[in-house]
Amino acid sequence: MSKSKLDSTIPTVADRDLYSGLVRLHVLHHAVEGPIFGLGMIEELARHGYHISPGSLYPLLQGLEKKGYLRSTERRNGKSLRRVYRATPLGRKALAASKSKVRELFHELIEGN
Repeated sequence: MSKSKLDSTIPTVADRDLYSGLVRLHVLHHAVEGPIFGLGMIEELARHGYHISPGSLYPLLQGLEKKGYLRSTERRNGKSLRRVYRATPLGRKALAASKSKVRELFHELIEGN
């Protein structure tokens, strides 16, 4: 691999590691607001500059469900079934606690406090 190709991939890997927690919070935020589904979240996250593949998002959703933050049900969407996720009470509580931490970090990063 050439040095220029290697240099262009390093920030992507680092960005993915840094942003993974933000993506989880973003997903949880939308699941608190109402039901979500995979493709809809991929599109929503892309609007905010997060380019995440189904192969990354679906395990993330399953992980949040396994931890008790989300609950899923299957719904018929035309001829296919769609798995729909909603935040659980534990997910709502976790998001509320996270907001405080995000607010504190925002103040340090942006406002220098």
